[in-house]
Amino acid sequence: MNWFHEEDGKLIWQKNHELLQIEPWENDSFRIRSTLSPRIEERRWALLNPVKITSKIEISDDGATIQNGKIKAKISPTGAITYLKSADDSVLLEETYIRHGGHSYPARHYKPLGSDLFHLEASFKAYAGERLYGLGQHQHGFLDQKGCVVGLYQKNTEVSIPFMLSSRGYGFLWNNPAIGQTELGLNRTKWTAEASRCLDYVIIAGDSPAEILGRYADITGHAPQMPEWAEGFWQCKLRYKTQDELLSVAREYKKRGLPLSIIVTDFFHWTLQGDWKFDPACWPDPDAMVRELDQMGVKLMVSIWPTVNENSENFQTMKENGLLVRNREGGLASRPFFDNKPAGPIITYFYDPTNPAAKKFVWGKVRDNYYKKGIRVWWLDACEPELAEENEPGNLLYHLGSGQEVGNLYPHSNQRTFFEGMQAEKETEYVMLCRSAWAGSQRFGAAVWSGDILSTFEALQAQVRAGLNIGLSGIPWWTTDIGGFYNGNINTPYFKELIVRWFQFGVFCPIFRLHGFREPRTPASHLLTSESTGAANEVWSFGDKAYGIIKDILFLRERLRPYVNRQMQLAHEKGIPPMRPLFFDFPSDTGSAAIDDEFLFGPDFLVAPVLEYEARKRKVYLPAGIDWTDAWTDKIFAGGQWLEVDAPLEKIPVFLRAGIKQPFNK
Repeated sequence: MNWFHEEDGKLIWQKNHELLQIEPWENDSFRIRSTLSPRIEERRWALLNPVKITSKIEISDDGATIQNGKIKAKISPTGAITYLKSADDSVLLEETYIRHGGHSYPARHYKPLGSDLFHLEASFKAYAGERLYGLGQHQHGFLDQKGCVVGLYQKNTEVSIPFMLSSRGYGFLWNNPAIGQTELGLNRTKWTAEASRCLDYVIIAGDSPAEILGRYADITGHAPQMPEWAEGFWQCKLRYKTQDELLSVAREYKKRGLPLSIIVTDFFHWTLQGDWKFDPACWPDPDAMVRELDQMGVKLMVSIWPTVNENSENFQTMKENGLLVRNREGGLASRPFFDNKPAGPIITYFYDPTNPAAKKFVWGKVRDNYYKKGIRVWWLDACEPELAEENEPGNLLYHLGSGQEVGNLYPHSNQRTFFEGMQAEKETEYVMLCRSAWAGSQRFGAAVWSGDILSTFEALQAQVRAGLNIGLSGIPWWTTDIGGFYNGNINTPYFKELIVRWFQFGVFCPIFRLHGFREPRTPASHLLTSESTGAANEVWSFGDKAYGIIKDILFLRERLRPYVNRQMQLAHEKGIPPMRPLFFDFPSDTGSAAIDDEFLFGPDFLVAPVLEYEARKRKVYLPAGIDWTDAWTDKIFAGGQWLEVDAPLEKIPVFLRAGIKQPFNK
């Protein structure tokens, strides 16, 4: 009996109750789905509508093949899949059996959980020398994640984007928002979903990382063109308590002649969480504030949390209409936190952005209370969502399914709420600063930052790798809290050096943004309450020496803005991240593949940030094949060599492709 048949350009295999379907989704890519259920439900998750592709399918007694451009899939009669390069039939990726003790299971393994949900595992062969990148943003400190176990869940500082780029010439999207993990072992690569109806992934073949990321953007959505006004410097701290305080900071920037693009109103500016409106006692005339900032050429970004205080004017309506995330005990998913009132800890709840009615309700409040006041830039904080520990994903119920099944989708759905709301208002520019994201978030204008990290050089080191990997996960807009978020005392020599070194890194990040909860805190508190503000966090707050250096960096970014704009255009059109590892542009240079503490900012700038306290030199590798110009001395060096470069506090090593116009001279 032949287990194969063709159906509307798809290759179908069906045996032992399993239904397997391989179909072309875009050029050079396949979407693979399989289930033990009678049928495959149509859920797109991260994917846009497919482009109609004509595939080449051949079926014989020995198996079947399907080809789409540069990729071919071969299925044996037992259902085992091998993915090949069409050009020479060399193997890209191949399934392998799962072994537990003395037992072995097929590469696609299902454990029924009741109803139509399964615990799913998919296993593939591991390859010596393969390097694996992407998977979102993680704080483990590795660029090449071969050998890592990476959780597929959203947490503060841990952003799960299940797209992986392989040095073997393929990209792999685990198109499944279930909680799980991936094990990138030496003996196999395994993907796990704790609860899912269907195994679902996409594999893309390409001749270069740029080609693969471009195809991934075609499949999951291209980032919008970043507005020019967002490409400059963003000022933020925890927090400006009043309208007068925020305006005084913006006015001081202008008085000093300093460039400023965005200033931020952070949390607790509201009456209560879930009211989604300014507290008039502290922000008496937001319309006038926005107008004055606009006259300065500064945009106002406002922090919007997904949480609802039970004392909010909207809580009862949202509860009665099923607009909040539930738990299996019949209650609501919650988190203890603080709010403007009552005094002391309270319980907050979360709106359910997978529910169309909840999305409509929340955007309606945001539109009426912020958008109509002229605000167009959103900070979607705590959007993992950040729940209490007892509300683990298995205990949650969303409109779209259980937390185990769809939990990673929350930030993506929340971003979509604001994107579609802005679209309905005929807006064409989108910028959302987000603490989490998922596959496809880039198409909503999501700019991810690295969350609440420590103010240490060790944290700075980890951010370099984290930023490079999230760029290779399809998110081109990325930033950090310059200086870190927690425990940075602005009066210590350590922090004054750290903030300078972080600014020198940040000016070459896609988004250039200062933020932090600084020491000594005012009031002295280790809690993020409605009274917490932190110490000063403006560029002149860290002493005269640091200010002089940082001021020069602000103006360097201004001179770089035409270049930044071109890189953002490429990110929009081609899916190419502005910040990327050396191997991205120099794939044939084996030396570049080993470098994880330098990066390219666009094609023309090689940046080697200083990542250790009191370091005044560092080694720099120059990729082979071209000459490089030292940005500070104009000396030219041949690529393919290591240099030991001076790094006084005022400078970090930066090299330009020889012949590029010099932007570093004032």
